[in-house]
Amino acid sequence: MMSGGQKKRGARIEPFRHRVETDPKFFDKSWRKLHDAIREIYNHNASGLSFEELYRTAYNMVLHKFGSKLYDKLIENMKEHLEEMRACVEAAQGGLFLEELERKWNEHNKALTMIRDILMYMDRTYIPTNKKTAVFDLGLELWRDAIVRSPMIQGRLLDTLLELIHRERTGEVINRCLMRTTTKMLMDLGTSVYQDDFERPFLEVSSSFYSGESQQFIDRYSCGDYLKLAERRLSEESERVSQYMDVKTNEKITAVVVKEMLANHMQRLILMENSGLVNMLVEDRYEDLTRMYTLFNHVPDGLTTIRSVMMSHIKDTGKSLVTDPERLKDPVDFVQRLLNEKDKYDNIINVAFNSDKSFLNALNSSFEHFINLNNRSPEFISLFVDDKLRKGVKEANEDDLETVLDKVMMLFRYLQEKDLFEKYYKQHLAKRLLSGKAASDDSERSMLVKLKTECGYQFTSKLEGMFTDLKTSQDTTQGFYTSASDLADYPTISVQILTTGSWPTQPCNTCNLPPEVVAVSERFRAYYLGTHNGRRLTWQTNMGNADIKATFGNGSKHELNVSTYQMCVLMLFNSSDVLTYREIEQSTAIPAADLKRCLQSLALVKGKQVLRKEPMSRDIADDDSFSVNDKFTSKLFKVKIGTVVAQKETDPEKLETRQRVEEDRKPQIEAAIVRIMKSRRVLDHNSIMTEVTKQLQPRFLPNPVVIKKRIESLIEREFLERDKTDRKMYRYLA
Repeated sequence: MMSGGQKKRGARIEPFRHRVETDPKFFDKSWRKLHDAIREIYNHNASGLSFEELYRTAYNMVLHKFGSKLYDKLIENMKEHLEEMRACVEAAQGGLFLEELERKWNEHNKALTMIRDILMYMDRTYIPTNKKTAVFDLGLELWRDAIVRSPMIQGRLLDTLLELIHRERTGEVINRCLMRTTTKMLMDLGTSVYQDDFERPFLEVSSSFYSGESQQFIDRYSCGDYLKLAERRLSEESERVSQYMDVKTNEKITAVVVKEMLANHMQRLILMENSGLVNMLVEDRYEDLTRMYTLFNHVPDGLTTIRSVMMSHIKDTGKSLVTDPERLKDPVDFVQRLLNEKDKYDNIINVAFNSDKSFLNALNSSFEHFINLNNRSPEFISLFVDDKLRKGVKEANEDDLETVLDKVMMLFRYLQEKDLFEKYYKQHLAKRLLSGKAASDDSERSMLVKLKTECGYQFTSKLEGMFTDLKTSQDTTQGFYTSASDLADYPTISVQILTTGSWPTQPCNTCNLPPEVVAVSERFRAYYLGTHNGRRLTWQTNMGNADIKATFGNGSKHELNVSTYQMCVLMLFNSSDVLTYREIEQSTAIPAADLKRCLQSLALVKGKQVLRKEPMSRDIADDDSFSVNDKFTSKLFKVKIGTVVAQKETDPEKLETRQRVEEDRKPQIEAAIVRIMKSRRVLDHNSIMTEVTKQLQPRFLPNPVVIKKRIESLIEREFLERDKTDRKMYRYLA
């Protein structure tokens, strides 16, 4: 027995089957109703329709297996309406063409929405089961084929769009809203429609347009102005895409503009005479440089080309700077120019090139290249530091001095011969410390910390020993005067005891000191050797200075600050009125070159002439006579008498320093070879060369010939031996 529910369901289905079977015109009647409704929808008379009734009609048709027939009829019907629409669009003239197309597109879209709602049941059941296109999408495909790709419309639509874009590029105002609706329609019809029917031709036409424009303008514009145009064009295209194209088109049109306006003319633009990259760098044109960097960032190898040209320019200007004989006359100005160049390009890279690391590396590489072209760079950089750390330098404050020292350390890093710098720095530091010219203990120690950080403790240990000696000397001098109470009648001396090895080696040119000074200095020697066993004291008279109280014939009294040599000369005139050069030389035993410089500074420097010379000439002969200048006057009570001396090393001194450095390098090279061989035991010649260079590079660049000689020396002393079968292999001997 069947349940009540089942009976009810059976009773409901039977009449339908019966009705369909008994009414053979069911489909025709139903379709007529839908056909008329669709016509009314396209004619804008949908307000009088009962959508519920129409939905039920379509529902019944699908339910009674007329889905396929309904689908075919729908296609046929929509094609008829689209034919009418196509005729209207084709008939539209001039500027009305896009407006008519837009109007018909909106009508079709609106109609499609209503038709889809009526045929929703078919959309959900029949269409997925039979793998047919959904109603709305079907309507779009029919529109595409009947309207957009009809022979009379397709070409005209593309030409109209491209013509409007061209007019906009040449400065006209167009209806962007209409453009946006049209391109949106193409996008709605599918990516391939947008790309094939619009985007691809648009990019081709754009390529041709910008190719022509670039050829036209590159002959007329400077590099800076041309780049402004390219930048403006890129901005315009980007804005155009945002207004009425698919967002993905932006990347493609940008690539077209970059290729035609920049990539195809890259070399010519960057190397353009009087306005290209080099000109921009020389004139610090930050805005143009920023624009060039930003634009060529889009070009393959664009930044590499800019970087390469920049490096060549820096190397060329740097080379002319470090090899110009005029520039070498003033070491301080020489280094200041290097710092100015470094500041200039640091600013350009930070501001215009977005602090690009690859550009900073290129800058460092360029500076390292040209600074080492001049083998006097280590000496000049040390002289520059010496100038800045001396008393009386007009730096605004210690912070400014610290900034300058930091910049100098940047140049120091570029030096391949850091050990040569150390040699000079030690000499200059010694002179500053011994003459009391060091501007600030803090600044001196700050520089040492920078050098230690850069090169390690070994680099600065002797320099730090110099500071220690000065502190110890102060305490020793104090102890000397505390221990002896009968020194009131002697000249006051301040002795600086320098540890051999920590200080630069000086030729020991002793001279005959005045008897008063000899007496007290011998007392000090006895005191020092009495408190320090096993030590030896040697007076370095060429490094000292003195303050002398002088009364001249006109009654004027002054305190003269002089060198020890000058003191020895002046003290002779306490017992003689006139002395010849030969007599002074015999009495003092000062070396001839030093004595001549000393007498020149006492008798020939304007405003400091405490002696008179006969005859008055710069050159000094054996028979030239000297006497005290009784008419000497000065506004200052304390008068400093300098020594006529060259700031830079003379050629023989330079050669001597170079030889000392070369000698100092030998044990360092040997130590490196032994370290490497001890860990590797067996190694070939080329590998030793590479390893030694790598180890010593932070301090100096060893000469391969010298490395070879040191290997030979180590073989002779039986630290190494050659392999018996392969002469290029070395073995370590424990």
